[in-house]
Amino acid sequence: MKRSPEELAQTERLEQSYKNLQSEVMLSVERQVCGCDYGGNSWTTRVEAQKIETLLGLKPGLRFLDLGAGSGWPGLYLAKSSGCDLTLVDLPMSGLKIAAERAFSDQMTSACWITCANATKLPFKDDCFDAISHSDLLCCLKQKSAVLESCNRVLSKRGRMVFTVISMAANLSPAERENTLEAAPEFVESEIDYLTMLEQSGWSVIDNQDLSAAYAASCHRQVKAMKENKGDYITITGACDYDDRLTRYASKFAALEDGRLRRELFVAETT
Repeated sequence: MKRSPEELAQTERLEQSYKNLQSEVMLSVERQVCGCDYGGNSWTTRVEAQKIETLLGLKPGLRFLDLGAGSGWPGLYLAKSSGCDLTLVDLPMSGLKIAAERAFSDQMTSACWITCANATKLPFKDDCFDAISHSDLLCCLKQKSAVLESCNRVLSKRGRMVFTVISMAANLSPAERENTLEAAPEFVESEIDYLTMLEQSGWSVIDNQDLSAAYAASCHRQVKAMKENKGDYITITGACDYDDRLTRYASKFAALEDGRLRRELFVAETT
C-alpha cells in the first residue's frame, strides 16, 4: 500500500529519533518514565509489558510477532522473559538496527528475526504466528483497518493480539478537535471507533481496558525528567523542540483530564 508524503516524512523523523533515544540522557529518562532502557517510542511501561506477556500467554515455542517494533521494546523484553520465538517488524531501519544490536548483547536464547516491512501488507504466510502485539502503533498510521486485516491474516486460528492505542473522543467541536490534535499522535484520528474497526476486520474483542490514568502519570514523569535534564535534553533535540514538547504536554494533560484523549488496551482473537 502506497504511503502518503506525510507518512514518509514521519518515518524520516523516526529514523533520527531512534538515534537520539540511544543517548545516555534519553535512556535515563526512559528508565524514569517506563522502567526500561531500549530507546523505545511507545508509552508501554514495564508493568504493561508484563501484563501483555500474561494476556498473550507467551511461552517457549510460541511464535510471536511484535509489530511497529522500533528499537525492540517491548518485543525483545517479552521474548527474553518468556522464551518465545520472536519476529520484529517495522519500517525505520535505524530502530531495527538498534534492536538487532540489543538482541545480540542480550544473548537471546530463543529465535529472533527482524524484518523491514509495511504493517499494512505483512510479508508472511497465512496463519504463521500464534500471538501479535503492537504498542501505540495504530494512532501513528493512517491505514488502521488495513493493519488489523493484515494481522488477522498472519495470525493462527484462535490466535491472540494485544495492543495499546491512543484515541480521540467522538463528536468533538471544531475547537476541541483542533486543541486535541495539537497534543495527540500525528494520525490519531479515525472515522470509526476501535471496537467497531476490530469487528469489521474479523476480530473478536476479548477485553478492552482504559489506560488513560497510567498514561497521564507517565506523561507527568516524562515532563519531570525533561526538566531535570533540561541542558542535556536541549543539546540533543534543540531548544525549540524542547519548548514545543512541553507545550504539547500541557495540552495533553488538559485533553486527558476532560476525556478528549485516552489510551486503551485491546485484547482480540481471530474468529
